Amino acid sequence: MKTSTSAPAAPRFLFDTSVSTIVAGFVAMMTGYTSSLVLMFQAGQAAHLSDAQISSWIWALSMGMAVCTIGLSLRYRAPIVVAWSTPGAALLVASLPNVAYADAIGAFIVCAVLLTAVGLTGWFDTLMKRIPSGIAAALLAGILFEIGIEIFRAAEHRTALVIVMFFTYLAGKRFVPRYAIPATLLAGIALAGALGLLDFSRFHVALAHPVFTRPAFSLASAISIGIPLFVVAMASQNVPGIAVLRADGYTTPSAPLISTTGIASLVLAPFGSHGVNLAAITAAICTGREAHENRDKRYTAAVWCGVFYLIAGTFGATIAALFAAFPKELVVSVAALALFGSIMSGLANAMQDARQREPALVTFMVTASGLTLASIGPAFWGLIAGVVTHFVLNAGRQQRGA
Repeated sequence: MKTSTSAPAAPRFLFDTSVSTIVAGFVAMMTGYTSSLVLMFQAGQAAHLSDAQISSWIWALSMGMAVCTIGLSLRYRAPIVVAWSTPGAALLVASLPNVAYADAIGAFIVCAVLLTAVGLTGWFDTLMKRIPSGIAAALLAGILFEIGIEIFRAAEHRTALVIVMFFTYLAGKRFVPRYAIPATLLAGIALAGALGLLDFSRFHVALAHPVFTRPAFSLASAISIGIPLFVVAMASQNVPGIAVLRADGYTTPSAPLISTTGIASLVLAPFGSHGVNLAAITAAICTGREAHENRDKRYTAAVWCGVFYLIAGTFGATIAALFAAFPKELVVSVAALALFGSIMSGLANAMQDARQREPALVTFMVTASGLTLASIGPAFWGLIAGVVTHFVLNAGRQQRGA
């Protein structure tokens, strides 16, 4: 796949953009914020941070995500989506109240330095090349499966809304495949409004202002926050993030992606950012066929996601009130439907090689199970289980040339 072009970036981007890529970018951004923004407020409130500090935290993360997503996607012409670490935010809910905020900032810097070092040394590229393609595809399917089935859980609570959205999606896939997701989103919003499910009473507009915190460094905070954040970022974000790209046919080198997000995290840490990493679920919304039929133009979906990140971050916590106006069932249903194609592709690719089918199945099942051990999410354990299974079943056969 080409990673550069002689045409100016902006004109080509506008030429490659379509309604479907804009909607995919919006859905990706909306999914990322609605799935874990509440954790940011929960962690900030648990640590007794001021509203200004929490707003600065969201601003810093959003700016890092926006700049990295836009820059990397345009540079490599691939849908590279960057997001904050949701497992990392969950980790901070329990960890932040036990340390001074300045020490936590120091721990964020420690994590960012480790991420940057891993990217610059090229170690991550070496690791990813050793992972069988079937296992990577199964990892993608397992990661997305939990989100995919949310539409059917949502149907238990908002049956009419979900059914209308589902059949709108089916009709769109049948007659206008490129616009199936935009049509579904519009139908969902229209019906939600008709049913009185849209609530803008708490919506208000306010600009975010970055708040600088002078970092302090302590061994205790580095061990209790910095290193766990690094492990979680690598295992739960960067590994599955690269797997998503690989599963959809993008061979973008991983080392510059990891180092870029590490540097961005380092620069923004004093403003509250606990780290930005490669996205998996939100990235899959931009890498699938629903974003664009032409794989070479799907990068525009990621760029639009970055633009929406930029807008959301500029208004800080205001974005939470906006998303709170939409019923949760609408958001999860659109996200689930947007991921159907990626789930199908992941499962199909996982089962292509007969020698990789059982390891791929194990990877999928462990990842989809939601297994969490030692505060590390299922993507990591699914990968480990699949690689171990692959080694046990195939190592000897490969040596004999079977």
